[in-house]
Amino acid sequence: MIRNLKILLPLLFFVSLFTSYQTNAYTDTEPKDKVLLTILKYVLTQGHYEPKQIDDTFSENVFNSFIENIDPSKRYFLQSDIDEFAAYKLQIDDQINNEDLSFFYLVYERLIERTEESKDYYKEVLSNKFDFNTKETLDADVDKLPYAASKEELINTWYKQLKFSTLSRLYDKLNDEESKQKEDETYQPKTIDELEEEAREATLESMNDLYERIDELTYSDWFSTFINCIAEEFDPHTSYFDPTVKKRFDISMAGKLEGIGARLQKKNDYTSVSELISGGPAWKQGELEVGDLIVKVAQGNKEPIDIVGMRLDDAIEYIKGEKGTEVRLTVKKIDGTIKIISIIRDVVELEETFVKSTVVHKDGKTFGIINLPKFYIDFGEESYRNSATDMAQEIERLKKENVEGLVIDLRNNGGGSLETAIEISGLFINKGPVVQVKYRDRDADVRKDEDSKIQWDGPLVILVNELSASASEIFAAAMQDYKRAVIIGGKQTYGKGTVQSVLDINRYHNLKEDIGALKMTIQKFYRINGGSTQLEGVHSDIMLPSRYSYLEIGERDLPNALKFDKVKPATYNLWNNYANFNEVINNSKKRIATNHYFKLIDSNAKWLKSTQDDTLIHLNLEDYKADLENNKTQSLQFKDLKDFTTNLTYTSPLYEQNLIKSDSDLADKRMAWHKNLQKDIYVEEAVNVLSELKLKPEYHLVKN
Repeated sequence: MIRNLKILLPLLFFVSLFTSYQTNAYTDTEPKDKVLLTILKYVLTQGHYEPKQIDDTFSENVFNSFIENIDPSKRYFLQSDIDEFAAYKLQIDDQINNEDLSFFYLVYERLIERTEESKDYYKEVLSNKFDFNTKETLDADVDKLPYAASKEELINTWYKQLKFSTLSRLYDKLNDEESKQKEDETYQPKTIDELEEEAREATLESMNDLYERIDELTYSDWFSTFINCIAEEFDPHTSYFDPTVKKRFDISMAGKLEGIGARLQKKNDYTSVSELISGGPAWKQGELEVGDLIVKVAQGNKEPIDIVGMRLDDAIEYIKGEKGTEVRLTVKKIDGTIKIISIIRDVVELEETFVKSTVVHKDGKTFGIINLPKFYIDFGEESYRNSATDMAQEIERLKKENVEGLVIDLRNNGGGSLETAIEISGLFINKGPVVQVKYRDRDADVRKDEDSKIQWDGPLVILVNELSASASEIFAAAMQDYKRAVIIGGKQTYGKGTVQSVLDINRYHNLKEDIGALKMTIQKFYRINGGSTQLEGVHSDIMLPSRYSYLEIGERDLPNALKFDKVKPATYNLWNNYANFNEVINNSKKRIATNHYFKLIDSNAKWLKSTQDDTLIHLNLEDYKADLENNKTQSLQFKDLKDFTTNLTYTSPLYEQNLIKSDSDLADKRMAWHKNLQKDIYVEEAVNVLSELKLKPEYHLVKN
């Protein structure tokens, strides 16, 4: 990521920032806010790769986004409030241009008023016993829910949401009682009324805790939300960092933030897992997955806090914490089941993000598997690590073991350094173009590998999935365009073909306070064949079904994502040294089509999609139980997937075997990795493909 983008602002722009302002209830904050609004508008329209017209369409989108962000569950505003706000729906663009914050002030003041009123709503609802015998339902798709026409309707919205929260707790308590009875036949279980009261009190405690945190939110917090709705209208990777968030971002970039090692995003009313950080606690624990929805958070064995409907920043505050402390996440898995996952917070283990390799034997041949979790580069003087030099070294080590082909595993690799992606591509080709990088209103710059040395000249397979992104896509695309490697994996990779810059906006004012930073999209990536990796990503030569096949997790599923387009292709020569490239691909497709496990994976993926599309929640206890049990029963048809294993054996390369003898921690990590590889159907098929790839007779492997 580029950290410094110099944008020269004309003198007139600076003068406009320091004009006088009208006084009102926000006199102390208004000058800073108007300065921020003006800077934001100027920098985004002048510096963003694909600036938006700030017009009525832009205004309407910001309007909808802001209302949705501050009241995602539709449990604060009435329809009459929305109607009143709507007078500004097509005026926000004019207000941005005129440094007018009237819309924000109106909505902010009404939100504070409605939030204060809602304290009485939830306390009143939770003071009365719930009847879980009544046939009631709740639609979790908030988009289908209209705003309440009256306060009575609004209280009913609260009633259903709180009833669901209490029902989920009651269900857990009933299961706990059942377990205690099985362990001790003399145990006297609590009555349903006692458990209902306990569950209701726990929900009340959770709500009280939530409102304590809401009360701590300041005017600046809500204004930052409004500013971000403007920024994110340009694209999903452009965002404003207020001073507090900027500080947190700096810490996370330095790799020092303690927590669970997961990136989270808001998905409707839920906090969704969007990425697991390699080497982080959640990644090592192994149960949390991309696409999981976190519904409750508990500190150790304390009562869990319900975070459904909570702002993302607030939810994160509950999840992160000091190294060594336990957090228990109640998670709705992508198959609809509910699971409690215990994670010990820690810092990310950098060693787990580095290149590692293993050796596998098949049909009398030896192959190397190289795992690359990210395209890292570290400029620290004492511990300089570079994924390109590490990759070259790992290849040399594997060549000493006489491997006949390589699989490079880029699954879940979210990217990293562009330079290392170019250098790693150069390890497998003679010098030539690797990627094209384009600034706004300029021709694409062809970035090349200038080194004619080829580190590996033999058969190559690259394994990807739907979460391989950015630099991963640059490398995989280059290998595909050169026909240097067979790309195998998901239908297409993530599709992030943009570059962001973090700009300190304090350079544009002379106020005596920090007003934050802006992360802004300034470039796009293009393949050497001319196509962008944006939205499309890299389509695999061999498509393997996965549980993500039908889920919305790619760049194309994000709001305001930049479009796919093309530039002029670069000049390059195909590697073209495989004797049976197309034949190998067709053979693999035939194997996949008839493979019982791959067919089961595809069926499972379709079922997962159907469970996500089902947003109806039963508020009747027996119906709620039956729905959860039905999900469990249906999931049993896929139990064979857990039993799958290969007959392949993986061993550490010779250089590492000596290290393992004196490092028990490394030995345990490699044993766990090899155990997972033995059950990995995707690596198995990648090895099958690799074992069939043949070079043309006239082509000779380079032996160094």
